[in-house]
Amino acid sequence: MPFCLPAFTNFDGSTKYGFTLAFAIPGRRCVRGCDIPQPSGRARGRSRSGRLRQPSGGLMTMTGKSCMAGAFEHPLRKAEHHSVAQFHAECPRGALADAGLSMRDVDAYFCAGDAPGLGPLSMLDYMGLRVKHLDTTETGGSSYLIHVAHAAQAITAGKCNVALITLAGKPRTDASTAKPREYGATSPDVAFEQPFGLNTLAGYALVARRHMHEYGTTPEQLAWIKVAASTHAQHNPHAMLRQPVSVEEVVNSPLVADPLHRLDCCVVSDGGGALVVTRPEIARSLARPVINVLGAGEAVRGAYGGWDEGLLVTGAAQSGAQAFAEAGVAPADIQYASIYDSFTITVLLQLEDLGFCRKGEGGRFVQDGNLISGVGRLPFNTDGGGLCNNHPANRGGLTKVIEAVRQLRGEAHPKVQVPGCEIALAQGTGGNLGARHGSATLIL
Repeated sequence: MPFCLPAFTNFDGSTKYGFTLAFAIPGRRCVRGCDIPQPSGRARGRSRSGRLRQPSGGLMTMTGKSCMAGAFEHPLRKAEHHSVAQFHAECPRGALADAGLSMRDVDAYFCAGDAPGLGPLSMLDYMGLRVKHLDTTETGGSSYLIHVAHAAQAITAGKCNVALITLAGKPRTDASTAKPREYGATSPDVAFEQPFGLNTLAGYALVARRHMHEYGTTPEQLAWIKVAASTHAQHNPHAMLRQPVSVEEVVNSPLVADPLHRLDCCVVSDGGGALVVTRPEIARSLARPVINVLGAGEAVRGAYGGWDEGLLVTGAAQSGAQAFAEAGVAPADIQYASIYDSFTITVLLQLEDLGFCRKGEGGRFVQDGNLISGVGRLPFNTDGGGLCNNHPANRGGLTKVIEAVRQLRGEAHPKVQVPGCEIALAQGTGGNLGARHGSATLIL
């Protein structure tokens, strides 16, 4: 893009220190009198209709240009003698060993706000990694699905060859001293929401109650989501809650924020995990099944002053559409789904917005075991998910990708393995559905 660079210009107009970049519109004259050249032809800019033109070759896609080579979930769910940094270091060794690679092979690193210290600066030094590309995108629990997508994009662009993604935290061990999540007094929403008590539980309860009001969804229908997760968790030796539960047990558990009960909520666990994303030629050279990244999407949603589509439309509507379009598949093609499950209502809304059922029909879709592997139409969270297995650092996105990789490799527990699983979806959210949140969708 043509631009004008006034060399070494300070804020006070002097030229002794620093410089300022000033981008200008082609075909105009900048304030310093420079002519900005007009690009020839009509390859860029807007058409007569006012729409932005796409490049003549179409949008670049990453479909099949990167692969999931390694995945590791730390077996601990309570770690009194581990530091968060130690978790972040142990998980990569597990994921790289799973892939058949070593720390020396890593040339890109991705982490989010759970990484201690100065994030990648601290962790790269701690782990002894030398990389040429890094990414610290932070969207809460959906960060790690976005990291997979960004790693795939970086690999496609030739920025790196082997990307490492880590997650770790200790909210269970630190629960006695931990404070409610606070994002700082300077956050623009604090003055409008904090005085009214819009915490995480209240936000999701608000969404659940609205869905019940609009569509007649019942607590019993939400409970079926927990029943499916617990049915799967009994086969996971590392799951925090391995005991299957019934619909009656869920709706009779204590209310925590009306209409959500204790068993509608995810577990609080210590732990972590790591993923390795590589070039296809590297993945094919390893003694592991090749799992291609087919499509990805990301989105951010908020109240936007009240003019948005309301509480019952999540970012999955946008991120899912992007991922399906890039992968060239439809919801009906998905054989297994890892769905972010901070609460039961989180699952129901994402299933609707991803297109597995119509808006308002999520309650009927999930009931009667429809999410149970070997029983229903859409097996979900066959490791037990965040509702029963693991929700490390209060963030469940990375573990969603791990279980999707297990299913595609045929390495899930035999009792929950989806026969001939070839296409899987992983969906993550981060933030608060009752306020603002991030969403990310992967199709593998």
